[in-house]
Amino acid sequence: MKLDELRSTIAILNRTGLLALHALWAYKIRSIFVIISVSLGIASLTVIIAAHDGANQKADELTQSFGPDAILVLGGDIFNRPVGQRTLTLSWNDLNQIKRSLPGTYLVVPLGTVREKKIRYKNKSWDVALVIGTSAQYSEAWNWPLISGRDLTQEDVNRGLRVCLIGETVTSALFSKNESPISKTIFVDSIPFTVIGELSHRGFTGGNGISIDDRIIIPLTTLAQRFGANRQYFRGLRIKYIDMQNMQANINNLTSFLRHLHKLSPSEPNDFTIISAEEVQQFLSALKGGLTVFLGVTAITAMIVGGFVLANLFYLSVSERTLEIGIKRAIGATQGAIVRQFLLEAVLLTILGGLLGIIMGLALARVLFIFNLIEIRLSLKIFLSALGAAMTVGLIFGLGPARQAAGFDPIRALRGDG
Repeated sequence: MKLDELRSTIAILNRTGLLALHALWAYKIRSIFVIISVSLGIASLTVIIAAHDGANQKADELTQSFGPDAILVLGGDIFNRPVGQRTLTLSWNDLNQIKRSLPGTYLVVPLGTVREKKIRYKNKSWDVALVIGTSAQYSEAWNWPLISGRDLTQEDVNRGLRVCLIGETVTSALFSKNESPISKTIFVDSIPFTVIGELSHRGFTGGNGISIDDRIIIPLTTLAQRFGANRQYFRGLRIKYIDMQNMQANINNLTSFLRHLHKLSPSEPNDFTIISAEEVQQFLSALKGGLTVFLGVTAITAMIVGGFVLANLFYLSVSERTLEIGIKRAIGATQGAIVRQFLLEAVLLTILGGLLGIIMGLALARVLFIFNLIEIRLSLKIFLSALGAAMTVGLIFGLGPARQAAGFDPIRALRGDG
């Protein structure tokens, strides 16, 4: 008995589906308008999900590459930016005192910078975004593996040698694909440097839109001697800790220690900024939240507009199909059957709109990714969420017209009085 009921139900659904397809084909132009309007909202939703998942993945990568056991100290208060406050507040004395007296640290590396220098190798040249001055173990300090060569050593720093590490962007700009840059001599503002190490691909872009791979790394003493960088103060300190489980305690100790070294009174603000992996994660979460809200409002608005287009066109369709509805009711179609047919028509249209929207959204996400505007990540969740949203729009906005059609009096419908 149950098998017979199941077969009967399947047969009814097949007939209802065929009737729905015939009706949609009969009103092709109207159907196309609904599909396009729904697809715009689904395209926005697809971009949201792809961008949000991509942002999560990139945030995890950035946090991991920053290092859960590390912090970055920058001179000056970069968040509040008090008027007249210096940004060069970190000194060699700070570095030496932290190494000697602050418990838990195992690596302290200074950072100085100069920007936009012309570099040259043979007949090729490149305007490098950053020249970083630092000390030994730069690669280890920044969790940045070398493809080839070696890291800076303390001897390089003590002697102020003209040696450098180069990022992937510089490697690509100056050297051919199969050419090793190691031991080659490049010129930075006509000053020769020997390449001793090639940094691996990082792939991130800084807040100023500059690729993090677009840099060369030289000893801080060489930066001061050759490019006029401050010899006593530098821009930042990279500090790594043995115990990463108590980073907040480490940050509190470092804050107190630097305030003591800088002789700041209790009423004076910090003249330095401490950034940890947690701050990086919070900052990225705020950016992701803003992106999600903006795109979410856009997607919801577009889908609501698509739903209203669907409802209005279906109300119009119902008024034009009163004779068809009357005939179906006269030969025994129930109100439920009429509701099912109109809902099925609505859901079929929104599913088609959803599929088109997924294609449009993925294409748009790809374009934004190519121009480095967003990071995307494709997953099955995109497909399922988009189709689920499309079906929901069809059911919600198709229910009103379906119930109106089912409520027609058969006799009046046959007369076309709907």
